[in-house]
Amino acid sequence: MKRIISAAFALLALAACGSSNTDEEITAYKDACRAFSEKAESQLSADITDEEWDSTYNALIAEYAQMNRSFIKKNRNNRLAVIALKEAVDNECFDPDEIRRIVDSLHDTLKTNPDVVRILDRLDVLERTAVGCKFTDFEVDGVKFSDFVGKGKYVLVDFWASWCGPCKAEIPNIKAVYEKYHGKDFDVLSVAVWDKPELTVAAAKEHGIVWNQIINAQRIPTDLYGIIGIPTIMLIGPDGTILDRTMRGEQIMKVVSEHLGR
Repeated sequence: MKRIISAAFALLALAACGSSNTDEEITAYKDACRAFSEKAESQLSADITDEEWDSTYNALIAEYAQMNRSFIKKNRNNRLAVIALKEAVDNECFDPDEIRRIVDSLHDTLKTNPDVVRILDRLDVLERTAVGCKFTDFEVDGVKFSDFVGKGKYVLVDFWASWCGPCKAEIPNIKAVYEKYHGKDFDVLSVAVWDKPELTVAAAKEHGIVWNQIINAQRIPTDLYGIIGIPTIMLIGPDGTILDRTMRGEQIMKVVSEHLGR
């Protein structure tokens, strides 16, 4: 399951919005974000199938993207545009080309805004680690990512944390794939991020994680791969090429099965 769309950042950040915005503009964006967040939570919390959930989620993302586009267009010379852009980027509403076009359209004084700079930096990272690119190596306590990937096997990589509810909800899906395909041409690797090692170890034992793990990775891989939300589940090919980095739920088995051809 993908995460529930959230407008929490926008509602908090608006409190710090500069005086260049009118009360009406700020109130309008607050109200729009609050209404959308309530709508998204209601629709995505309903008792629906995974297929219906994905369809609903995609429709909501398209709606939220359009809402933020509208506010950005009307406020290109003030900080409200930056807040709307960050909201859309955090919820993965825009593709990289659109993000760059939007930044180019902002007033010059906004292009050096710290949030805009961080968005562009993350965009560079995402483009270097996109589907079709080779994996980026990292090391944690003497253990390298390359010890597990790029060695002739397909590897499903799960970036997770013990405190993350959606992460733990995906473990049965990952376990099902592991039990079905684990062998000479397929393996699974869990990478614990943003977590205390002792909590990772306890959660892994509790949830039956028996495959390879990298513990205590913290922000090292998430910074390298531009990950802002977990779980992030990737499939890496035998030669180290990133084949998918957006799998959830039933998609995990489907994507792995398609690549393995069985």
